[in-house]
Amino acid sequence: MHIPQVCTVFLTTTQATGWQAHKNLLALAFPMILANITTPLLGLVDTAVMGHMDSSAMLAGASIGTLILTQIYWVCGFLRMSSTGLSAQAKGDQDAPLLRSAKVLWQTSAVALILGLGIILLQQPVLWAGQALASSQPDVAGFTEMYFSVRVWGAPAAMLNLALIGWLVGQQKTRQVLVIQIVGNLLNAALDIVFVYGLDMSVRGVALASVIAEYTMMLMSVVVALRLTKGHLPAFDWFNSAARKVLLKLNGNMLLRNLALQACLAFLTIQGARIGETAAAVNAILMQFFVLIAVGLDGVAFAVEALVGEAAGAKDQRKLVACTNRGLFWSSMFALVYALMFFVAGSDIIGLLTDIEALRITAASYLPLMVLMPLAGHWCFLFDGVFVGLTRSGAMRNTMIISALLVFFPVWWYFKDYGNVALWYALLAFLLARGVTLGWEFWKLSKQGALTEKT
Repeated sequence: MHIPQVCTVFLTTTQATGWQAHKNLLALAFPMILANITTPLLGLVDTAVMGHMDSSAMLAGASIGTLILTQIYWVCGFLRMSSTGLSAQAKGDQDAPLLRSAKVLWQTSAVALILGLGIILLQQPVLWAGQALASSQPDVAGFTEMYFSVRVWGAPAAMLNLALIGWLVGQQKTRQVLVIQIVGNLLNAALDIVFVYGLDMSVRGVALASVIAEYTMMLMSVVVALRLTKGHLPAFDWFNSAARKVLLKLNGNMLLRNLALQACLAFLTIQGARIGETAAAVNAILMQFFVLIAVGLDGVAFAVEALVGEAAGAKDQRKLVACTNRGLFWSSMFALVYALMFFVAGSDIIGLLTDIEALRITAASYLPLMVLMPLAGHWCFLFDGVFVGLTRSGAMRNTMIISALLVFFPVWWYFKDYGNVALWYALLAFLLARGVTLGWEFWKLSKQGALTEKT
């Protein structure tokens, strides 16, 4: 979006709704941005604690165990998306918002609990598969199993947290989400120190700290959710075959969407490792730029999910489009700030991430692409949020697969002789393609007056 267009959108939306609508969006976005920041900070604490253990094999083993579970949890992120969209639409319902909200809460929580218990039941095959892919040394594999065998018992809480946090975002309770995240992460960090240094529990202590934190966050989320629904108990027909089909379709489409995205990101990591050690290390550094972008743009997207979903639940297409336009304005502003920050301080950011001169020089050559990334990619973050709010999972699935198969991999193949940079050309084109295809789908539905129709 060009600067004049951004300004036009801003002026249009402020004239139509006043400054309050923009304030409401930012009031929802900033707590989620802060909540997003706390997660990588916790990872730093975990790494620091494990990094001061007796053997580097402990850190390596626990890191692999963490990677196995976080990859599963990331793929299961469809729980958060579907829960947010359905919850936001229930909030916007003009007839029975409390009843519909309670229904969504219990339905999505049931799906999450089933998935969490399934992970526990399949823990041994999951561990074997993860160990086989890692191909680690016997001592590292032993610590991986030690960590995983404890941490996996937090899976039901982790899955429920996805559903509950999503539900709370849909209810526009992002401040409560921030408090829950901060409490859980601080508890995790404190227990890391107590279990490892106080009780000498080694890798098991780090895993147990995470499990306790996950269940604490889950209980806090449950308390908040039950208060909001006034303790409304579930009805049997909320889980009948018709309801199960709707949830299966919605979550199934989101799952396929996540798998397609993960395939692209995994290909970038694996292909970079095949190119060589330097390429793999540079890619790890550059991915931190992507993480920084996601922190801000996801915060705006979360706010848009809640507001668009509420408008969809109220069948108010005009309000829905206005929410989208406001989201586009702030997404564009964040993108411009990121681009400017990377242009001015990109080398300094790289210097914070590594002191190896060869890596710093190589990574710095990618900075023009890092500057372009937020400008090209903010569209897909924003429209992902819009379509989550609309619960149009079919469109999200289709555009993701199209962008992966017809853009990411072809662009990489065309430029592959250029080496590692081809992977970043492909990622940049992929992000842009996702934004363009979702934007086109939104424009088409808007012209048809079909944005608030059920899918």
